[in-house]
Amino acid sequence: MSRRPISLLAFLALNTSDSVKVKWLEGPAEFNNGVTFGLPWARGQHLANATTFTASSSNDDPVQLQSWITAYWPDDSIKWTGHAIPGSETVYDEYKIVASGPGNATSSKRRRQATDQLEEILVTESSDTLVVDTGKIVATFPKSGDALVSSIKTSSGKTVGTNGRLILRSQSGVADDDESEHASGVQYINFVSKIYNTTISRDTKIRALVTIQGIHHVDRNSTSNHVDWLPFTVRFYLYANSEAIRTIHTIVYDGDAKTDFVSGLGIRFDVPLDGEELYNRHVRIAGVDGGILHEAVQGITGLRRDPGKAIRSAQYNGTMLPDMSTWDVRVTNGLQWIPSWSDYRLTQLSPDGFNIKKRTKAGQSWVKIPGGTRAGGLAYLGGATVGGLAIGLRDFWKKYPTSLDISNAATDQGSITLWLYSPSAEPLDVRPYHDGLGEDTYKKQLAALEVTYEDYENGYNTPYGIARTNEIFIYGFDSTPSADKLSALTKQTNEPPVLVAEPEYLHSTRALGTYWNTRNATSGSAAVETIESHLDFLIEFYEKQIEQRRFYGFWDHGDIQHSYDEDRHTWRYDIGGYAWDNSELSPDLFFWTFFLRTGRADVFRLAEAQARHGGEVDSYHLGNFTGLGTRHGVQHWSDSAKQVRISTPVYRKSFYYLSGGDERTGDLIHAVLQAEKAFVLVDARRKVRDPGVVYTPDPTALYLNFGTDWSGVAAAYLIEWERRGPRWEESRDKLIETTKTYPLLKNGFVTGEALYNSLTGAWAPPPTDPKNLGSITVSHLSAVFGVVETIDELIEHYSDIPTPFVDAWLDYCYYYGAGATEQKARYGASFGSLNLKQGHSRLTAYAAHKRGNETLAKRAWSEFFNDNSADELSPSDPWTTEKIGGSKVLVEVDEATWISTNAAALYGVSAIENLALVGAPK
Repeated sequence: MSRRPISLLAFLALNTSDSVKVKWLEGPAEFNNGVTFGLPWARGQHLANATTFTASSSNDDPVQLQSWITAYWPDDSIKWTGHAIPGSETVYDEYKIVASGPGNATSSKRRRQATDQLEEILVTESSDTLVVDTGKIVATFPKSGDALVSSIKTSSGKTVGTNGRLILRSQSGVADDDESEHASGVQYINFVSKIYNTTISRDTKIRALVTIQGIHHVDRNSTSNHVDWLPFTVRFYLYANSEAIRTIHTIVYDGDAKTDFVSGLGIRFDVPLDGEELYNRHVRIAGVDGGILHEAVQGITGLRRDPGKAIRSAQYNGTMLPDMSTWDVRVTNGLQWIPSWSDYRLTQLSPDGFNIKKRTKAGQSWVKIPGGTRAGGLAYLGGATVGGLAIGLRDFWKKYPTSLDISNAATDQGSITLWLYSPSAEPLDVRPYHDGLGEDTYKKQLAALEVTYEDYENGYNTPYGIARTNEIFIYGFDSTPSADKLSALTKQTNEPPVLVAEPEYLHSTRALGTYWNTRNATSGSAAVETIESHLDFLIEFYEKQIEQRRFYGFWDHGDIQHSYDEDRHTWRYDIGGYAWDNSELSPDLFFWTFFLRTGRADVFRLAEAQARHGGEVDSYHLGNFTGLGTRHGVQHWSDSAKQVRISTPVYRKSFYYLSGGDERTGDLIHAVLQAEKAFVLVDARRKVRDPGVVYTPDPTALYLNFGTDWSGVAAAYLIEWERRGPRWEESRDKLIETTKTYPLLKNGFVTGEALYNSLTGAWAPPPTDPKNLGSITVSHLSAVFGVVETIDELIEHYSDIPTPFVDAWLDYCYYYGAGATEQKARYGASFGSLNLKQGHSRLTAYAAHKRGNETLAKRAWSEFFNDNSADELSPSDPWTTEKIGGSKVLVEVDEATWISTNAAALYGVSAIENLALVGAPK
């Protein structure tokens, strides 16, 4: 597609200034260690190669800014940008981002002011290392070997961390296999990180991104010949004038579930302590709600003889103790009798409790320290004069089992280990949860599906290729920081500050489609207020269910469950396809659109956790299933239905752009393009296709459903096109070819399933209708996994989209909810009995909006309120919960037996979209 020349009028418009305010999601942070955020821009507003960005506070104080483009409109104007501001002692309530074309005097002046006080990151690169100096810390990253970070120094030159490396422990069996081949001879192996690629971002003035890829290999002291495994990607984000390193750690499971059990997974730093007196060495561990454990390696508080209040206070506060000449002599003479505590360990083996213990050295007994409920996940080791290092894990207790170890604190070189999977827990068991139950034929598997709703097939219930990403923060200090500062950093570690624009601005740009609007955009009629209260109820309900039902854990955090068992007063966690939801029917879309229209911080955090989980654990990143995800099940990977409807980027798009282009999420989105190859290897309809249909998967003729298959890849195509990724021109051309060829199917989208050429994007009639006489295959699932939203964004993005494609789509939107008589008159046959009418009311609303049809708008609301099926919520539902306690349940819970996640997701998405598209019910 050729680029159209820009008109003089448009060019002048592009060269006008435009400012946008961004505010902190949860209010100004106590410390600003640097932050990245994203902003959308309306089509044609700012030309990509003629726009610069500046930042200032609300009172026009200049703020340094680094900017980059994350998405483009087809006319080469900017669609999304990413921005970074540096660490700063001053934290403003809000910031103003100004986009300017050439010749804007005000903007130029502000840029000069910001440059005058510029504190840039300094990067030094050699053949062996990358050295990044933020002005507060200097981090050195080797390009090979075991250590990801060879040293961290403070601006004063103190080395506070060395030899930062990954740790992996594994074993070949588990203890409960006492009658298996692993009853004896279980092999225990230690692995360390092996680097094979280190890169740094192109622009490093305000933010530098160091990306290290590698794999775990057997520790040099081990005799095992185990192959290298568990590949990793670790990203280190460093900001100018910041003492923090934000770290995104990703592993992909590529082992054998029967023999490769992870028994410990972590990151470890050594901390130099040489020259620091034992009584000036400090251990700090975050507890509950901002609490901090205050410990010294050699404690001089609580002794029989008092050294003096000033001495005791200094040690408690983490400052250098006064000269020993000021102490009580009975203490100084007896220092050799005071034990030094070399090792500390905190273990969080459940979301409800942690234990802490310490010991003097290996070989001696551990002494228990009073524990608590939910640890903050941060630990510090260092000294009053030599400085030290703190490391923290976001969502520490939510991703249990986790641990923090401080070791060798009484020696010249201590260490901190953050265990992402605690070696104190049972090994990470990813084997199938049942043995197949005799389901060795498709007939048996389909029969079992009728009972447990699990689509089982041997070999498909594999964790091979799933991933997990964790967010870690590393902080370097010249001296032991105050407990208050560590407490504040613990809070920031768990809720990293976020800058975001107001919902009204986000909506005005149309960069995330036209299917949603702000909460205040619809009139406050009684009907609207009732719907809004129901939306609020559903959000609060799921937030409470996550907490009460403990939807937490290494693999599980970020997911919710699918269906409820009212007899046992619990979600159906152990029943086939009714357990983990894996994004079934798009709760992700509900949460993200709810956030976009309200700006509510709690909903952002809920949706963010889902975006992290679904793209990692529920999706595949290696093997035949790469680019696909797994249907809902007891284990996130246990169901044999592997489809792009789960891995679809539509669930992660908002987070990607609002975060300023989170690189890991970008990887996940790009990987969905691999689904084209997976469609050849994995026939999604292999069990249920009519025996008379002869189909051999081929890249040029893939038998796909437009909603559950194509729409997920189309969402990836669209984002690749927007952000000008490596395959953007190919992706653009495939989408354009689809818009040309899909309307050539006689029945358009009502055809449902047809042959797709993944090399060109062209569609052809299905094998059931080779002459294109008019096939009818309408599924209630086709439009509930993001196809509405993807096509709307495609229409908005591609202004030259062929009218027949749009008309075919609007026909589908209209006729899905139409009566049988209308369907038959249009297509020669009715669609039969269709489900999910409430969820599909938004299709009717979409057609009403595009065609300006008020009668159709009324029909949309009628479908929304009068579905009366299993997967809907109605005004007559209780819209309240019942508290269940006593002997009926394990723990007291709030119950709503009338809610399923299918129904909640569809109600939420449809209510929001109907209000945006056709306004208040009439």
